[in-house]
Amino acid sequence: MRLATRKAEKNSLIPVDLHITPEKYDALVATRARLKKNRPKLAEEVKRLAEMGDFSENAAYQIAKGRLRGLNSRLDETEYLINHAVIIKHSGGSTVELGHRVTVETNGKQKIYQILGSTETDPERGVISHNSPLGAALLGKRAGELVRVRLNDKIVEYGIVKIE
Repeated sequence: MRLATRKAEKNSLIPVDLHITPEKYDALVATRARLKKNRPKLAEEVKRLAEMGDFSENAAYQIAKGRLRGLNSRLDETEYLINHAVIIKHSGGSTVELGHRVTVETNGKQKIYQILGSTETDPERGVISHNSPLGAALLGKRAGELVRVRLNDKIVEYGIVKIE
């Protein structure tokens, strides 16, 4: 048996980095609870609007159905993330791991970066992904080591000052 798929749904799966902090996990659980709470209201609205007759000319029904489909999609994504999440727990080791704050020095300036999964990056706050060029180069290194990273057309050298 073959299930019908919509064109928009065929390539909608985007690879997701499943490494998240416990705080992000808690936020996902809260989001799931909120979505589950809102779902019956949307389903009831779709049911009420469906009783009005002709679906092809019932714009309110089409809009409500789209909202319900969107909520179901977000609920499925959230459930997947919750069920497959890899919680970041770093040890107090001397090498850089996911979750560590790393103080680096380049050109006489020190910057502090926290290395997390791709879903939680915020470069303005110093949170970088373990998949970024700098994050990937820092993983597994120790304080005192130098790391060379290719950024645009130049190579930048970072010295690891401290690992927290």
